[in-house]
Amino acid sequence: MALLDVKNLSVKFDTNDGEVTAVQNFTFSIDKGETLAIVGESGSGKSQSVYAIMGLLAKNGHATGSALFEGREILNLGTKEMNKIRANDISMIFQDAMTSLNPYLRVSTQMAEVLMQHKGVSKSEAIRQSIDMLDAVKIPEAKARIRMYPHEFSGGMRQRVMIAMALLCYPKLLIADEPTTALDVTVQAQIMQLLRDIQKEFGTAIILITHDLGVVAGSCDETLVMYGGQVMEEGDTEHLFETPTHPYTMGLLKAIPRLDQAGERLDTIRGNPPNMMNMPVGCPFTARCDFATEQCRDEKPPLIGSPHHRRACHRTVEELA
Repeated sequence: MALLDVKNLSVKFDTNDGEVTAVQNFTFSIDKGETLAIVGESGSGKSQSVYAIMGLLAKNGHATGSALFEGREILNLGTKEMNKIRANDISMIFQDAMTSLNPYLRVSTQMAEVLMQHKGVSKSEAIRQSIDMLDAVKIPEAKARIRMYPHEFSGGMRQRVMIAMALLCYPKLLIADEPTTALDVTVQAQIMQLLRDIQKEFGTAIILITHDLGVVAGSCDETLVMYGGQVMEEGDTEHLFETPTHPYTMGLLKAIPRLDQAGERLDTIRGNPPNMMNMPVGCPFTARCDFATEQCRDEKPPLIGSPHHRRACHRTVEELA
């Protein structure tokens, strides 16, 4: 049985201009100790899909489908029941550590609150466990630094604090939403190595949400490529990087800067993402695809293939070569 099994997840938002479809029939699963990457450009539905699972959608949002965590349905679970799962079983590192921490509270207060709320421990015990976790994420002089305010930490150290907070209750699943955004390349590498070390030590399953395919390489077992709220391609990460078979995945990989091509002009994907209030009838990538046909415009391609590699494209691999 998968740790998390999501089937036909759809997320929609009611706005003054009409209904916006953020995610359509999203299906995936992750086992214990695995790392799954969900990649795609901004607006592709990556974050909203996990917000729906965590019960964190905005008030005007609603989700349909199924999300089984250890065999239990958690999609649209009541707030009281969901609070028992958050932090204890599923924890999340939110985007932008610069703003996720409360600037008016010491790190000790923010971390201790997690344990006091979810584990019912005393404040002194919560502080002790928090210091241990800061040590685990390699923050030097944790005993002294836990008394500091967020602005006294660098961006990379604030991200480590966020990871430590997410791990305080030793969750079975950790969702990392753009954990390396706004960090320089060296710190990005350190954060990704830290997540790998944590996974090895605690056996935590990780869902990594990112727009940067470069972060995914060497870090994730499986990769899902999303566009327009739908899965375009999915499969084993190494195989996906070596032999991408969807025009969108191919475009994303070509846009990654290469060290062996210094001074070369970067490839781009022409056009703009689709209007989520007026989605195309066929493939959502049609307007930006160099290989699109009338069939692509009129008929939505099914996500098919082997259990280890599936794609949603009408064109054959040979036709894309």
